[in-house]
Amino acid sequence: MTRADLDKQPHEVAEMFDGVAKRYDLTNTVLSFGQDRGWRRATRAALGLRPGERVLDVGAGTGVSTEEMARSGAYAVGADLSIGMLRAGRSVRPQVPLLAGDALRLPFPDATFDAVTISFALRNVVDTEGALREFGRVTRPGGRLVVCEFSHPVNPAFRTVYLQYLMRSLPAVARGVSSNPEAYVYLAESIRAWPGQEALAARIGAAGPWTRVGWRDLTGGVVALHRATRV
Repeated sequence: MTRADLDKQPHEVAEMFDGVAKRYDLTNTVLSFGQDRGWRRATRAALGLRPGERVLDVGAGTGVSTEEMARSGAYAVGADLSIGMLRAGRSVRPQVPLLAGDALRLPFPDATFDAVTISFALRNVVDTEGALREFGRVTRPGGRLVVCEFSHPVNPAFRTVYLQYLMRSLPAVARGVSSNPEAYVYLAESIRAWPGQEALAARIGAAGPWTRVGWRDLTGGVVALHRATRV
């Protein structure tokens, strides 16, 4: 298995990410033209973390986003379905707590965290609404959720150019950088099929214990930060 299908079976998703783990961080930086660093900083800022708070980074992969969260002074722990990604992360970030965990069955008691975040991974979960409810379960009342995910550029002309890059150029670039370039065909297809900003906000609000749902576009809507508060 070199790539998952859009039905997003968990074992296929995990195996696909196992295959890209070795060069995952480098590939992301190349494909995003270095924008990934700014997206991580914006996610940390949106969480509004304070020293001593606890934050869970779901779909943490190699822990690069978890490490960014910890810069706030909060205790940040990452969870991911891919053992290969976790191994790659532990080899370069041994100080970052990384645990195996399914977004639909997180290995934590109720109301454990002050905040939960997921970056570029919600669209890989087979049951989006189920994951959002599970995030609510492990978040204390009044806690925060931030979803950082690819979205829909708001300028029509830019959107046309972006989709051309996404479907044509991105897989070609990945062949020169990634350890599993076929996975980036899935990446492009999953981004194109993902709902836009307003539709995702509606999903978050309807999924369970989340209120005050809003979003902010990054890079012209290539990425959107959705934020919500636990009831």
